[in-house]
Amino acid sequence: MGSSANLAIATRIGLSEPISTGGPCESDVIKTRELEKFLADAGLYESHEEAIKREEVLGRLDQTVKLWVKNVSRAKGYNEAMVHEANAKIFTFGSYRLGVHGPGADIDTLCVGPKHASRNEDFFGELHKMLLEMPEVQELHSVPDAHVPVMKFKFSGVSVDLLYANVSLWLIPEDLDISQESLLQNVDDQTVRSLNGCRVTDQILRLVPNIQTFRTTLRCMRLWAKRRGVYSNVTGFLGGINWALLVARICQLYPNALPSMLVSRFFRVYNLWRWPNPVMLCPIQENSLGLSFWDPRRNYKDRLHLMPIITPAYPCMNSSYNVSTSTLRVMMEEFQRGNEICEAIEANKVSWDALFEPFAFFEAYKNYLQIDIAAETDEDLMNWKGWVESRIRLLTLKIERDTNGVLQCHPHPGEFSDKSKPFHHSYFMGLRRKQGSNPQEGEQFDIRMTVEDFKRDVYAYSFWKPSMWIHVCHVKRKDIPVFVFPGGVRPNYVRSASEGRSVQKSLRSNSPQADAAMIRKRRKQEHSRGVSLTESSSTTMCSDATSFEPNLGGTISNVKFPEDIPHNGTEIPGLSTTFGASSGSLAMEKSVIELSSSPILGHESASKILDDIVEGVQLKSETLDNGNSKRIKPFVSSTEEEQAIGVATTGNGADSCSTIPTNRDLEELEPLELPVTTHGPSTSNVQTQKPVIRFSFTSLAKATGNSA
Repeated sequence: MGSSANLAIATRIGLSEPISTGGPCESDVIKTRELEKFLADAGLYESHEEAIKREEVLGRLDQTVKLWVKNVSRAKGYNEAMVHEANAKIFTFGSYRLGVHGPGADIDTLCVGPKHASRNEDFFGELHKMLLEMPEVQELHSVPDAHVPVMKFKFSGVSVDLLYANVSLWLIPEDLDISQESLLQNVDDQTVRSLNGCRVTDQILRLVPNIQTFRTTLRCMRLWAKRRGVYSNVTGFLGGINWALLVARICQLYPNALPSMLVSRFFRVYNLWRWPNPVMLCPIQENSLGLSFWDPRRNYKDRLHLMPIITPAYPCMNSSYNVSTSTLRVMMEEFQRGNEICEAIEANKVSWDALFEPFAFFEAYKNYLQIDIAAETDEDLMNWKGWVESRIRLLTLKIERDTNGVLQCHPHPGEFSDKSKPFHHSYFMGLRRKQGSNPQEGEQFDIRMTVEDFKRDVYAYSFWKPSMWIHVCHVKRKDIPVFVFPGGVRPNYVRSASEGRSVQKSLRSNSPQADAAMIRKRRKQEHSRGVSLTESSSTTMCSDATSFEPNLGGTISNVKFPEDIPHNGTEIPGLSTTFGASSGSLAMEKSVIELSSSPILGHESASKILDDIVEGVQLKSETLDNGNSKRIKPFVSSTEEEQAIGVATTGNGADSCSTIPTNRDLEELEPLELPVTTHGPSTSNVQTQKPVIRFSFTSLAKATGNSA
């Protein structure tokens, strides 16, 4: 693994030289074995029988689309020679293509067909009818109007998502190379997006130095993200492709490391990362095809993205545009927690179980929003559920907008069902005051109009039926319905948020002095950041269940926009430094981040982001003008050790300044100097006596009603 061939490959993969090309030590080998055993015990690997069944399903599906395209060709009057030559081909992508799928996971597939086989009439028409008549196909559901049109079904019990791309070819060769950019010529946007699922997956596999270690590391991160409640693209966290890209970048930076080290370095690097600096696996490609790609220099909407994770295949896009200020804050807290636990694992203080401990969502906050939806039939509920889930992110943005970013939301990525209520689902969202805000005596959060605004957006569903309804209400932690708990039984003892989120509980050692040292270290880091990453300081210091304790923070009003993006064939300044062989040096991570970062990309407030989203679905403009928007500070992670990187501030008070990271990271764009200004009065004189902050939720149930 440490051969000269591997090292040569490592230096030319990605945007930069690796942080370390050092090979594993004996401890890394032992910890990797322990990690792999943990994954096996967690049931992440499918059986040999299930793997064979998936291959059989894919083969049967490929036969079906080949028969379908011949039938389409014959129906459109082509001669028998053309019918005989007509072909369609199935490709896979996503977790199955990456090799990280688990038992029961669905298969993401793409059907590539000729230009005369249309999407709406032939794919969603004739092929849908063929599948409907097949006894091995169940639960067939087409979504032709989706951003990426898809057909969902179960084939012999295996869940399949099937996309379609009709390329500008009369004949589809059996050895078609889907990576060819010429396939993107003269096709519609839906085809480009459908093709790019496969193209991005294949490009990731080409850009990692060791596919097997990448796969094991990605399995770890997917499991971790699901257990910690941050695996969900639709609710504003990260989905499968996002986690794959983040892991791939770490593999590039540590090309010879084993999975145990890669997991540890994942948390270390992204705990230090200065979002919204983009993560990229390769330079952004331009092409004569003229397709739109991620470029904040030219595209205003690209400047709004808070956590850009850029896909490596042309046209390069931001795969994580759903991330909001609130969800980014949650993920940064989790990265810090993961980093601290991995440090303890390396010191042999705790096992891998501590890292993967599930996040106790219903113990972490004192206030929640409960969103109930219902319909009349299973099919209606499935359609209604999919629409509402895609709109929940809007509620997060609307709350951020209408409270000027002070009230932050933590949506739970899954839904819950009350077995006593058929065709009914519930969603939950944790609420807390933004850390760093300065509360005023008697201040209330009245979000009734925000909820009504959200409901109007939801009821704009094109296929809405009178039997479909949504209800939103405020619920305190002690009143969370029992059906959300395992077995429908509320725990006898609900831990406080400080116990639920605090890492030091997971890092408990035999020495009380060690625990105290960990607490002191964490507090010292938080103080240096100017913003706390622990839940305890925001929810456990007040006796009233609806109150929040603030701490220092700030706002950002204007930031530096990029002047240039690394493009193909363009060297990135300052990347000629050769790093040492040791993979355990924190100084190396800091050096790379310092050498390769530039000031953060510009982005606007939640109100600006929301306006663009609502504009995209053609909602009425008058619903967008509620509230007095202010710019919201992006969540910026730093640690006490990062002082060598440096943070530039203006103003005297900790919360009155705009905080602009000045590191020049590997994934950064070159800055265009713009003036930095601040908004709002100085809040440096924070009251020592924290006032009680009340939510005006008392009449929310009446405002929302029990149904429409």
